[in-house]
Amino acid sequence: MRKTKAIRWVRRGVQVFFFALVALISVNHTLAESGKAIPWLAGASLHSICPFGGVESIWSAITGAPLVKKVHESTFVLLWIALGLSLIAGPVVCGWVCPLGSLQEWVGALGRKLFPKRYNKFVPPRLDKVLRYLRYAVLAIVVYATSRAGTLVFESWDPYFALFNFWSPEITLSALAVLALVLVLALFVERPFCKYACPFGAVQGVFNLFRIFGIRRNAPTCINCKACDKACPMNIEVSTAGRVRDHQCITCLECTSEAACPVAATVDLAAFEKPAAAAAN
Repeated sequence: MRKTKAIRWVRRGVQVFFFALVALISVNHTLAESGKAIPWLAGASLHSICPFGGVESIWSAITGAPLVKKVHESTFVLLWIALGLSLIAGPVVCGWVCPLGSLQEWVGALGRKLFPKRYNKFVPPRLDKVLRYLRYAVLAIVVYATSRAGTLVFESWDPYFALFNFWSPEITLSALAVLALVLVLALFVERPFCKYACPFGAVQGVFNLFRIFGIRRNAPTCINCKACDKACPMNIEVSTAGRVRDHQCITCLECTSEAACPVAATVDLAAFEKPAAAAAN
């Protein structure tokens, strides 16, 4: 098996595993109400395994106030793990773990077949650049509103929660509507929710500015074929970067020499290091 296929299959395997795991936990939590749950998973729920709950409750944690209703202490543990991974290698939770991100990607595969030339290019570049900052506004609104209300305000609009609880009476029509909209948009735009609205993606995206291991392009061996640009699901111009610091990078590794770039060791995941010329000075 070529290394190209190996890295992609490993990532897909991880994505399928976490999608299945979250689905199992959600269904099992529902079955627990009738006493039919798997015993060792009976105490787990979507709220207990979602690291964003820690972000939503950050004000409570800082002020020492009681945790927001439905938020578990485990969410803070998962939050620190997610942020630790982001510090090391960027938003790997977005690119490898998040089930909603994976589902958008899988729906996008159909979109690529329907619109082979236009897929992921429907939004004008200038508008796209502006829209990408909306998720920071969503993050600010959610944290503020949650701190004021003392409840998970975002739950009523959260497509992730709707995806794994669509059968539950807890789910609001607004959350189902957002989920439906996201999946429809995924036929035209790669990972639309991740790009434009995900508040947790906004938090992790900041770490791309100073992550230890980042996507690096080796300019001397680059042949400017732009294969890395075409492979990037987040529309990042990897071909013009020395090191990718874009806040939208999800560390999917689709742009690397192991997956897309035809020249070995030209686009890869590497630790921060000073360019040779700078080091000599």
